[in-house]
Amino acid sequence: MKHWFRFITIKGLTLIGIATFGQTQNVKGKIMDAQADYPLIGASILLLDSDPVVGAVTDIEGEFKLTDIPVGRQTFAIQYVGYKSITMPNVLVTAGKEVVLNIKLEESVEKLNEVVVTANADKDAPLNELAKVSARTFSLEEVTRFSGGRNDVARLATSFAGVSAPNDSRNDIVVRGNSPVGLLWRIEGIPVATTNHFATLGTTGGPVNALNTNLLRTSDFLTGAFPAEYGNANGAVFDVNFRNGNADKYEFTGQLSAFSGLEFMAEGPLSQAKGASFVASYRYGIASVAATGTGAIPYYQDFSFKLNLGETRWGRFELFGIGGLSSIDFLGDEIDEDDLFANPNEDAFVDNQLGLIGLNHTLRLNKTTFLKTSLGASTNYNQYLQDNFINDNDGNLIGKFRSVNAENRENRFTFSSTLNKKFNARWSLRAGVLTERYQTDFSTEDRDNRVTIPDENNDGVPDFFITQRDLQDGYFLTQAFAQTEYKITDDLNITAGLHAQHHEYTEDFVAEPRAAVSWQARPNQRLSLAYGLHAQAIPSPILFFEEEIATGQFVRTNERLDFMKSHHFVLAYDRNLGMDWRLKAETYYQSIFDVPVERIPSSYSILNEGSGFIFDEKGSLINEGTGHNYGIELTLEKFFSQGYYMLMTTSLYESRYEGSDGIERNTAFNNNIVYNLLLGKEWKFGVGGRNAWTFDSKFTTAGGATFTPVDLEATRANAGRELRMDEIAFSQRYDAYFRWDVKFGVRLNSKNKNVSHQFFVDLQNVTNRENEFLRRYNEVTDEVNQVDQIGFFPDILYRIQF
Repeated sequence: MKHWFRFITIKGLTLIGIATFGQTQNVKGKIMDAQADYPLIGASILLLDSDPVVGAVTDIEGEFKLTDIPVGRQTFAIQYVGYKSITMPNVLVTAGKEVVLNIKLEESVEKLNEVVVTANADKDAPLNELAKVSARTFSLEEVTRFSGGRNDVARLATSFAGVSAPNDSRNDIVVRGNSPVGLLWRIEGIPVATTNHFATLGTTGGPVNALNTNLLRTSDFLTGAFPAEYGNANGAVFDVNFRNGNADKYEFTGQLSAFSGLEFMAEGPLSQAKGASFVASYRYGIASVAATGTGAIPYYQDFSFKLNLGETRWGRFELFGIGGLSSIDFLGDEIDEDDLFANPNEDAFVDNQLGLIGLNHTLRLNKTTFLKTSLGASTNYNQYLQDNFINDNDGNLIGKFRSVNAENRENRFTFSSTLNKKFNARWSLRAGVLTERYQTDFSTEDRDNRVTIPDENNDGVPDFFITQRDLQDGYFLTQAFAQTEYKITDDLNITAGLHAQHHEYTEDFVAEPRAAVSWQARPNQRLSLAYGLHAQAIPSPILFFEEEIATGQFVRTNERLDFMKSHHFVLAYDRNLGMDWRLKAETYYQSIFDVPVERIPSSYSILNEGSGFIFDEKGSLINEGTGHNYGIELTLEKFFSQGYYMLMTTSLYESRYEGSDGIERNTAFNNNIVYNLLLGKEWKFGVGGRNAWTFDSKFTTAGGATFTPVDLEATRANAGRELRMDEIAFSQRYDAYFRWDVKFGVRLNSKNKNVSHQFFVDLQNVTNRENEFLRRYNEVTDEVNQVDQIGFFPDILYRIQF
């Protein structure tokens, strides 16, 4: 540990010694209509508290540029006749990078004749204006600001109300008691299976996210009753967008982090005349020095890019992509028995690949109508090889044999097209189609601790493999939607829509109505109510599972499973407590039905899948299970102003289900309570206060996760292959989760060059509490042992922009 603190001290003193004199930067961007994305010509933007007044007016393209803006946090006011005026506080201006603001104003139904500057009451309002409840926007600055986030956009979401993730080793997102499998990831409008390194088939989480936060622009996170354009999800939506590169000048970013790795990013113009630009980033993981919960060394790297080809006579084209490689070797003789992921009685080798390439085309048909069309191709590949040890009677290793061969790939080819039409200030419409071609290639054979496989020659090697999957197949999943918004007044609006899905393989069709109403009862108070029916296709590992119905005869007994469905009801109340404080309360009820369960009476339900790396081996499933989630969420937030911020969230909820035995039980994700408290403070220093010391802290506690106890005697009789007491499924709880993170940092702008530095030390889990991870059968001790999560770990980050 000494080398960590030596490095931190030297680096910190070096940065402090950098000269810190006056510096300014450019702030530029576009001001657009919120519903139709057309440029607002002549809109004004002003830097508040400037003397003399600094401002600009947009040109024919809706673009503006402010020069010589002092570095530090600034506030801007945006005005346009007939539109609701807003302020944008807490815009961070640094010397090393120009600030680009993409601003959208909402046209007033009441046709204002005078411009009046008003505070923006929705500083966290989603970019998707059709989302009226359970939605929040997040920015790059928030991802990097909050303590304990490991520069991971998925971990950022754990600070928001309704989200539970008491797992330090993975970034699975549990929303309102739903499985992480119920999460939809979208990148630039294209659905993808996962964004994580080391992810496995059908799951959405993983130890390390491949999304590079430096490439992201402000995006949306939705937790319930989604607008009609979102489909094939029951739990939550991460709607992520890549930003464009700087179209006027070349800029570069270098970054080093103990957890997320070594990174370099470049951006700049392709054609200034067309406004074309590029941005690209490469990152190499160095998690061998990070806290990953295992003694094995993970390797990962990823590359992300976006090319904005600018405005042409045929519209605007954008090419984007992400690719990632990851691998880890778990060598049994180098693994501790309490390792989170490995077994000291075996060697395991993991390789993963993920990739996405997409093309967006936006064509403006007239001033108030545009068509956005996307083409995409993505892949998710994982290979798992396992060699079991053969030991003599004294426990000495005398040989190894291959026990598991698993190689799975799922490719997706996506086409989508969305029409957006604004009829007038009151009425707008959005409609579109999405077609995905799933192409699967699954191969899994297993002879790991299976009592049904003989060893005729007593050499310690089972005589044959059991083939669990060996298939190449595919299907189309087609979705269509239409949603309209009507503003009765500036304070009262309604949305209504319909989403539909058709699954080619199962021949199932579902229509999903959605509706919401939002009422600004007073200038500082808003009530919202939303309903949605949501359906999700069954994950491929379950849909294509091949069950052995007779000796040597395997059949896909799950291939006719219908969509799993849920009704979402959400009531929300927002109240602004002054300029920068906000109180928000949401209560919800989710009724889940058509859930796959076993045909014979049992406690199994697909609602409990997704918390680990693999799915249960279950066949002959039927859509007769149910479940329900309900709860209340409270958020008290002080937005960043006057040098500090605060975010406090409390989630109280219940998550229950019924299997085919008709008994109501806790789900695997029923923690009951999650509480977060985040605080941050900045102290300015240097000439003009353009540099800052920073302090951030996060405190999290959550109820213990439920689990099914191990049946020790049955496991011993099953050659060590773990069996659990399914008749009392999820009847016990792990200990409550507790974690406190503290981060110290400094942000510096150089003397007279466009260079900025950021450095922080993130002391994660400062109390060194080793939260309970699981209780599992240990082949070494032949007992059920407790495995704990990682304790204290210091993460560091240094970033330079120029």
